[in-house]
Amino acid sequence: MKIIAISGSRNPEGKTGMAVEAFCKGVEVKKAQIEKVFLAEKNIERCRQCNASGWGICRTEGRCTIEDDFSSIVDKIRQADGVLFATPVYFSDISESMKAFLDRMRRITRNENGLSGISEKPAIGICVAGGGGGGSVMCCFFLERIISGCTFTVIDMIPCRRQNLTLKQKILSITGEWFVEQILTGDYKK
Repeated sequence: MKIIAISGSRNPEGKTGMAVEAFCKGVEVKKAQIEKVFLAEKNIERCRQCNASGWGICRTEGRCTIEDDFSSIVDKIRQADGVLFATPVYFSDISESMKAFLDRMRRITRNENGLSGISEKPAIGICVAGGGGGGSVMCCFFLERIISGCTFTVIDMIPCRRQNLTLKQKILSITGEWFVEQILTGDYKK
């Protein structure tokens, strides 16, 4: 079994990175593989809204015309059994790197070809607020709306704050184990 963790954090060792690491430890306890992708380290351009109608081959073919790291990450998601989306919270919203990635993903999933290997795939979201610690719940709302719109089956959204991160790391480790169990048993579909 393989899980892919998509992180919209700029700092793999920051608060969001700590949350991702805790989740990964739980996944590894269940002997599943996990691959981490840090979007800020990748070349992900923003959507160009290719033609006058604001669309392009994303709508007609389910793929993006931009040649960058987007397609290879989508391929990794298609090959995985489950996905973790983790983002720091900025202005009660997802990070800019996560937004650029998901904006393009939701466009390709408007086409049947783009949905292949994505539709109904189990996903979990983590939103980590630093600074004053606010906005994580609102960020979870935005993240869930986007990834469920891409037809992932969202089975949990976990808001974290700077103030409760130590506690949430324990919860995230248990959640990583639970996520693997949900995929193995198919219980998330019930």
